[in-house]
Amino acid sequence: QVQLVESGGGLVQTGGSLRLACAASGRAFSSYGMGWFRQAPGKEREFVACISGTGARTYYGDSVKGRFTISRDNAKNTVYLQMNSLKPEDTAVYYCAASRIPGIVAATTLYNFWGQGTQVTVSS
Repeated sequence: QVQLVESGGGLVQTGGSLRLACAASGRAFSSYGMGWFRQAPGKEREFVACISGTGARTYYGDSVKGRFTISRDNAKNTVYLQMNSLKPEDTAVYYCAASRIPGIVAATTLYNFWGQGTQVTVSS
């Protein structure tokens, strides 16, 4: 069982930056592929970024490519999402998720554990 707790959300102006963190409990953190997703009001949950268990491989959604960076520190059982050049359309609840598949995983259905989410609001 893996428990995930996100932090770092908040209110930021257009063009600003935020860094989200997701702390994981449980064993063998490096054996899990990790991902970030987001959900805006009235919309479906959207893939943002994912990272392999070793951290060697990453993959991004088209809407955040070049602006967001996912990383992980397996010694700290933590995955991060650095968000730069934020736009109002980035406003959403951001969720961290863990997959038993240690590689690149973009599909929501392949994630086994989810955090409670953290709100990110970008003002125009």
